[in-house]
Parts: sequence; C-alpha cells; structure tokens
Amino acid sequence: MRKRHLASVAGGISLVAGIVAVGATPALAVPPHPGRTTIVVSPSGDDHHQGTPGRPLRTLAAAQAMARASARAGSAVTVQLKDGTYRLDKPLRFTADDSGTSAKPVTWTAAKGAHPVVSGGREVTGWTSYDAGKNIFVASVPKGQDSRQLYKNDAAAPRAAIKIARSDVTVTATGLKINNSALDYLATLPDQSRIEVESQDSFTDRYAPVQSISGTTITMQQPAWQNNNWGYDTLGRPFAGGQLLLENSYSFLQEGQWYLDPSGGRLYYRAAAGEDPNGQSFVLPYLESLVQIAGSYANPVHDLTFSGIRFSHSTWLSPGSSIGYADQQNGAFIPKAYPQPADYLTSCQSGCPLFEAARNGWNQVPGAVQVAAATRVTFTDDTFAHLGQVGLGIGLDADANGAGIGLGVTETTVHHNLFTDLGGAGVVVGGVQPDAHHPSDPAMTIRDVTIDNNLVTDVAKDYKEMSGILSTYADHTVISHNEVSNLAYDGIDTGWGWGANDVGGSQDYRNRGLYDYQPVYTTPTTLRNTEVTGNLVHGVKKVFHDGGSLYNLSANPGAVFSENYIYDTLHTVGLYLDEGSRYVTMKNNVVQDCGVWVFTNSYGTSNNTSDNVLQHNWYNSGGAQTPNATQHNNQLIDNVQVPGTAWPDDAQQVIANAGVEPALRTFPGVSQ
Repeated sequence: MRKRHLASVAGGISLVAGIVAVGATPALAVPPHPGRTTIVVSPSGDDHHQGTPGRPLRTLAAAQAMARASARAGSAVTVQLKDGTYRLDKPLRFTADDSGTSAKPVTWTAAKGAHPVVSGGREVTGWTSYDAGKNIFVASVPKGQDSRQLYKNDAAAPRAAIKIARSDVTVTATGLKINNSALDYLATLPDQSRIEVESQDSFTDRYAPVQSISGTTITMQQPAWQNNNWGYDTLGRPFAGGQLLLENSYSFLQEGQWYLDPSGGRLYYRAAAGEDPNGQSFVLPYLESLVQIAGSYANPVHDLTFSGIRFSHSTWLSPGSSIGYADQQNGAFIPKAYPQPADYLTSCQSGCPLFEAARNGWNQVPGAVQVAAATRVTFTDDTFAHLGQVGLGIGLDADANGAGIGLGVTETTVHHNLFTDLGGAGVVVGGVQPDAHHPSDPAMTIRDVTIDNNLVTDVAKDYKEMSGILSTYADHTVISHNEVSNLAYDGIDTGWGWGANDVGGSQDYRNRGLYDYQPVYTTPTTLRNTEVTGNLVHGVKKVFHDGGSLYNLSANPGAVFSENYIYDTLHTVGLYLDEGSRYVTMKNNVVQDCGVWVFTNSYGTSNNTSDNVLQHNWYNSGGAQTPNATQHNNQLIDNVQVPGTAWPDDAQQVIANAGVEPALRTFPGVSQ
C-alpha cells in the first residue's frame, strides 16, 4: 500500500533577496506591435528601460502598463519575471484592460530558471537584546504597521500565546470572569485591547479581542463577543470541548513566539537559547491582499495566466478588530452587530430565530490572491505560501474582494500549484450570500472551475476550521488529482447552506425561523455537477472532530465523488453527507482507518439529506451511520469491508492513482 508524502515541505522555500517598490510611474513603453510581445522585469532593472532581456523594467506596475498597451495593439503578451522579491506597496490590480484573447492571452510568468516572489511584506533586521534573561530581542518596524503574522526562515512563527483551561474563566454577557487566581496578573498588563481570546471548538475556531481588564473582570470588545456567543458551537458553549487560548501580549511570550507593538513600532521575539535572530530571515506582512483580479459582469477580465510565480507575505487584520472572528463554519463569519435575545447566553446556544436573521449577512475570509468577474483565468505551477488568509479566492462574495465586486467567475483553472503555510484554506471557490446561490444577475454564476494536480498541505493554520479546498455554490467545479494533507479540519468540502436555500426549503430551518427573514426558494441553487475524483486526502482532522475528510452540504445534483483515497484521519468521518445533501453519488473510494467510513446527516423526518448513492466503496474500519436510510432513499450498494489493508486489486489501483498524477509530482521546495 502506498503512503506518498509529497506533503513534507523541505526546509521551507527560499526567498531571493531584492526590493522593488510597485506603484512607480512607468516610463513610456516601446510602441507595441502585433504578434508576440515579451516584457522582462527584474529587481535590478529600471523603469526607464524598455523591458528587454538586456534592459529589463524594475517594477510590476511598469510591466503592467506596457502589457496593457501591447495587448490593446493585438499582441500576445508575456511578462517575464526574473529572480527576486517584488515587494508591493499596494495590491496589484488587474481589470478588463489587462485581458488577452483566447488566441493571444496575456501571461505573467517566471523567466526560465527563475523563482520570483510577489511579496506584501518587509524584511525585519537590526535585532537588539531587550530582556537578556528571557532571550527576548526587539527590532524597529514602521509605526502603525500591524500584522497577525510573522514569517521566520520561510515559515509562520507563532504569536505570543498561552493555553488556559475553560474552568479558569466563566463566560458572561460582557466578557469573562477570572476564576483562577494565577491569571489575576492579567489586570496589570499594558495594551490590554490587543489581547485576544481564541476558542477552538467542535467545528468553529473563534477570535474575540479584549477591551479592558479590571480585577477579575475581563470586558470584551463588541460586537465580537456577543457574535461569538450565540448560534451553534459557540465560544462559551462549544459542542465538544476545545482548546482555549489567550494571545497577543508581550507577557505571553514563549520560546519562538513574537509580539508586535504597532504604536511604538517595535517587534519583539523570544529566541531559543543561543539563538541570534540577526542570523535568521524575518518578514513582517503589511498588505491584506497581493493580487486583485476583477472586471465587471458586463466586461470581465479574461484570458490571463500566472505561471511559476510565488505569492507570499500577507495578513488579514479584521479578527483583531472589534468585529473579531465570529466563525460559523469554513471561513464564514458574522461581520457586524445584529439584534440578539437578552438571554442569548442561555436561549441561543443551539440556534434561535434572531440568529437566523443574521445568516444571510455572513462574510468570508478573503484570499491573498482574488479573482472575480473574470473568465479564462489560469494559475499553473505557482506557489501560494506564507499568507495570512485564504491563498486563492475564486468568485467569493464582494465583501471578500478588495475590488468591491464578487462572484462571476467561469472557465478558470488552478493546475499544479503548491499551497502551504497559509492562515486560511488553500483554495475557496464561490460565495455564501443570496447572490451566490440565486444570482440576481446570471453573470454572477460561478461555472466550470477546475482545480487539479495541486499540493495543498499545512494550510488553515490560523483559521483552523477551514478545509484545504472548498467550493460552495458553483456549477461544475472539478476537483481532481490533488493531494490535501496536514489540516486541523476537513480535506475537501463542497456545497453550502444546509439545504435551507434548496427548492422548497427545509422543514428544519422553517422550525428555526429562517424563513421569517428570507424566501423559500422555488428554483434550484447554482450548486450542481461537482466532480471530486482521484484525490489523496490524509493527515486531516487534527483538531476538530466534526466534519469529514470529504464533505458535501446541500443539494448537489449530478455530483460525483469517486476514486479518492483517504487515510490518517484520527478515526473521524471519511465520507460526510451533511444537512440537505441530495443527489450525490460517492463511489469507488478507499476509506482507511476511519471511525465512521460514511455518515449521512439524515435524522428525523424533516431533514432533507436524501436521494444519495453510496456504491462500491472500500473501507477497513468504522461503521456506516446512515440513519433512516430507507426513508430518505440513501442507498448503500455493494460496499466492501476488508481486513487490515488487504485491499483488492481494484482498490489498490485507486490508491496508486490517487493524488497528483505521476508526471506532475514535483513541486518547488518539497521533498519527494
């Protein structure tokens, strides 16, 4: 039996030095000409050059201006990036003016043998001793610069944090009461409003910032606190235990951790014994997105390719604000205050009608690289590494896009890329709001997105409840031959909405009061024809017990999950059909060492998890939890349990073929 570990990233990914400020006024370009135009950029170039191999431009902004002019003149344009780190001072924005044509596309690519990095961070140097007894060093950074991430030697370094027991505190309507006298010192700390509480629950990972601490009373910022304490799997009452942490105070510093004081422009790092941080590489992100690709629904960006480029060093600051991160599932969160019951800490811990009123206003974690209102955009052989949120967001809702427009992505391909060391998911496709599932303009529909032969490993490190790959409301997303590993939560998730937005609605959500705030739809959502085939999923479910290695939510007519191989999931659920899943076929999958090999959430008479087929799957442990299978027409056909790992030949063939295809199993910086 094969256990391929492409997912071990060897010693990080090396950066090439060089600083380029994007945004400088470019020189006049050489008059563009029809045919093919190649524009060369280098950190050692000059924007008064003409973009030739011997006289390259210096900034990406200058290259973009020249590329636009050449494309308008009818050229097929290639922008070649030489080795170096291109440090952006603002996101690189691509509009319809940056488009090519199907016959003459615009391609941004690494020069032959080069490994260019597009970075939203600054190097940190000049460390001096601050507290020699604790090996704490300090370095100067620009005042006012904030970040939730710091990258040391091409890997995320943890923020200052301590673990506490849930019994150490009591949740109140305004914050926390300290029960453990060992925590009384918190009231003496400076910069109390920068301290955050993180709660890792059953399927949510929540952040809420402190307002002030007095005596044994911790008062939390609003609306973050209230929004994190109503609904389901709340901070105060998680469905299944979960770790509680206090984060982001100088006093919490432990070996290898850091703390940033933006007002003083000082970054602190607690080194290991004998370690000199001046001998290390540190990068502090300051941009919240690197690339924003968006046209309009009438005039989308089109025929644009990115190849061989590394995107690195971003942050996302919203969780540290008064909004916090009131996570609901897989990167969707409550972004503002909503009316709540006065007794929300008791009456709304497993949902309530007013909570349903907030559901359609949930926002999404943004991507460092964002695509909306676009067609025929391709990412191939790129690296998304050391980013503070989702690596690549395709057609997310408008709130998750710096361009202010969302959705509307078609015929887009994500092929043979590496996603690693990310704060959020690797790839997210589609939105969660009403225009995502029932678009008011047909051009908003997400359609024909292919995600294939990518390595997604060690992602969702900060927003741990996110899966490696997520596709919500989309028509024909193909997720094939990817390797997804090393995650706190799920491997590959599809769908959204818990069946509430499907034709006729859901009696469960009628009982909960949702339809007092939204219509019962009479037409299907845009979710259909999803293909999840030939993927390798392992090393997942490391923190959260709920969810599954492969997971679907809501009606997904025509969906097929086939020939995937799942192993090393801490005996959790392998194949998971959650609320409202309908018309899904799961066949010819190999599910190894799971506690439950398949679960259909079809309890009771009102649940719409129905009309699914589970056929000819192989598993070696764990039962099938398919309550009311006959009543819900969930069919289990010819599934085979085998002893140990004595897989039959056809199962072994699935195992051998799962994951990245053999000719493509090489990624930069990854051991084979």
